[in-house]
Amino acid sequence: MAQLADWIERHTGHAPKDLALFERALTHSSRGDENYERLEFLGDRVLGLVIADWLYELFPAEPEGKLSRRLNVLVSRSTCAEVARDLELAGQMRLGKQARDDGAFESDNVLGDMVESLTGALWLEAGFETAKTFIRKAWGDRVNRRDSAPQHPKSALQEWAAANDRKAPAYEVIGRSGPQHAPTFVVRVAIRGVGEAEAEGLSKQDAETEAAQVLLDRLQ
Repeated sequence: MAQLADWIERHTGHAPKDLALFERALTHSSRGDENYERLEFLGDRVLGLVIADWLYELFPAEPEGKLSRRLNVLVSRSTCAEVARDLELAGQMRLGKQARDDGAFESDNVLGDMVESLTGALWLEAGFETAKTFIRKAWGDRVNRRDSAPQHPKSALQEWAAANDRKAPAYEVIGRSGPQHAPTFVVRVAIRGVGEAEAEGLSKQDAETEAAQVLLDRLQ
């Protein structure tokens, strides 16, 4: 208990009062009904608000479209998982045996979700400013790492198709494997008359993004 409290204070700047709340934020559903999922739902919205506010402040000349692309990257599952690894969050996870055996400690889905649930717990106990301070510190220079807003691979591929008078890319899930709580998807993307590519990811969206990037790389 003391170890968890020290970890929370060290990484968030907040000394937890209701430690059970933070234990729940770091407890996987494989351990029972008292798990992180509701807190993740809340934290996801808090994260989006804080990042959107931050981008609005940092890039006053950028239109909505560019701000949205920046936001999508910064709140993506892969970025959240990257932040979780920086925080060494895996060492604080509470997992059931099956989840441990399935490697949930390394799952981008689980790591990303638990960063969001931790944010939700901070919001509930200490309010907006504490959650905001944590997010700005944890995301650090990721928010302005690029000079220009990144374009999502799916958007870039769709724009390529339009610019080259082709039909829009078509995505198809062609495989799914792994346990229910941490599945792996395989997706194929195809542009008729041009080519196709396949990729896998820990969500359908991630697999689509990876497949789009693979096909883009082949076309450029």
